[in-house]
This record gives sequence, C-alpha cells and structure tokens, in this order.
Amino acid sequence: MKQSSTNTGLLAVGIDVGTSAIKLAIVEDVPGKPRVVLLKSERLRRRDPRVLAQSLFDEALAEAKLSPADIGYVATTGDGEVVPFRTGHFYGMTTHARGAILLDPGVKAVLDVGALHTRAMQIDERAKVLGYRMTSQCASGSGQFLENISRYLGITLEEIGTLSLASTKPEPCSSICAVLAETDVINMVSRGIAAPDIVKGIHMSMAGRYLKLLTSMGATGPTLVTGGLASDLGLVAALQEAAKAAEARIEFRSHPDSVHAGAIGAALWGAFRAKKLSKLGVTLATGESGAHA
Repeated sequence: MKQSSTNTGLLAVGIDVGTSAIKLAIVEDVPGKPRVVLLKSERLRRRDPRVLAQSLFDEALAEAKLSPADIGYVATTGDGEVVPFRTGHFYGMTTHARGAILLDPGVKAVLDVGALHTRAMQIDERAKVLGYRMTSQCASGSGQFLENISRYLGITLEEIGTLSLASTKPEPCSSICAVLAETDVINMVSRGIAAPDIVKGIHMSMAGRYLKLLTSMGATGPTLVTGGLASDLGLVAALQEAAKAAEARIEFRSHPDSVHAGAIGAALWGAFRAKKLSKLGVTLATGESGAHA
C-alpha cells in the first residue's frame, strides 16, 4: 500500500519485529487524520533481524522517495529492541491497539495472532488497553504451529484460508499441546481425511481458545484480528462461527492491512512522542529511550 506524501505532517516509521517476519509502516501524522504512506513486510527465514530491518527500512524510504532526514521518529515494537537505528521502542499491546483504531475506528477489542502466542486485548476509543489475556507459548494454535501443519500437508500458508472455507466436514483437533496436535494431524492424514477438513478442524480449535481469551475478560463488540494470521480468512470465519455458537456478543473483523497493525501503531506512537518531546525542546537521537506506552 503506497500513497504519495504531502509532507504536511510529521513522518514516522514503525518496525514490528516478530518471530517469523518483520513488518514496516511509514505513517504521516497529519493532525486529526493520520494516514499510512507505505507498508512493507519480509519473512525472516533465519536471517539477522537487525540486517533485515535496515534493508527493509532503506527499501521503504527509496520506494516512498524519502530520505532518513525526512523521518521524525523510528519506532520499534515486538522484538524491535534489537534494531540499532531505532529512536524508541513501544510495547506490542499498545501498538496493536493504536494500529487497530486507525484501521477500524470503533473496535472494542483486538486479537493479535502471532507466530508463538496470541493476545486478546480490550481497548477504548483512545487505544488504551483496559485488559488482556494471552495464550501460553507451548499451546497449539499459534502461527508457527499452523505453518508446521501446512508444510506437512504440502500446502502454503496463503492456501490455508481458502482450503478451510471449502471444508464440508471439519475434523476436530482437540490437543492443547502443539506436539500432540501435530500427531493428531498425522493420524488424520493416515485415515484419509481431506486437507480442507483437517485445516478447518484446526481453525475451529484455535478459534475456540481465542474466543475464551476474550470472553474471560468480558470483551464484547467489534474485535479486529491483527498479527501474522489476520489475513487467514478461514481463521476469521471460524472465529465468527465460534462466537455465534457460544452466543458471544463479539463481531470478528479483519482489514487488508491488519497484519501491519503493530507497525502502524508503533509509527503513530512514535509521532506522538516526537511532537511531545519537540514541545519540551528535547532533541531526539537514535536509541533515545527505552520502552514506552
């Protein structure tokens, strides 16, 4: 996604360093109506995140026809504290909350589905996190787990959503442990269960756990799915089905840019902090701060 910059507001870059990918957003903080200038992402594939972040940053600036001097703040989130050229670092929950509000104003909760864990957050209209719940790292249902399953089934992550939607008889996958869940899938394949039904069963299992995260803290209303699996339409559909079956007053939504919510939110918080410090007469420098927000 790219739009030409009018340079009427402060430009900030947000970099979300995840376990499996790095997402980057350039945001122009126009007063009253911030906008996304450009979005980029790249899978890590065992590469050094510091090197990849620098490469992604350079490519993004070149594509947007900007120079480093045009950028008022470089904000990182996730594991972004490893990025040496950052100005400051912000906590993942607050960046996903802020990014979600920009992408879908009016959402009351965020479900951030990452490679190793999933976070559910209740938020207000100012992107303040009111409460949260998180899955354990060893639980099946993470993005990494789904990637492992897709590799075993001989399909790509991009194909999973479409396959899941085509399922006619989903096969339940009940194991909480990722290792045991993968064993379940191996048994399903040996029994001749079709790939769409296996994937849909996994999606249903994931959706049930994610829904419990939200309902356990009393979340209701529109909920935006963010993070690496936000573009998995099969998972979003399974979440809707799970909410309907449980009669939960939650509406799950996705957005074409949901995967970049953390990076967008980081850029917005960075722009906010840059303007705040500017009013105080503070000159920003690389690595000027620890974690914020």
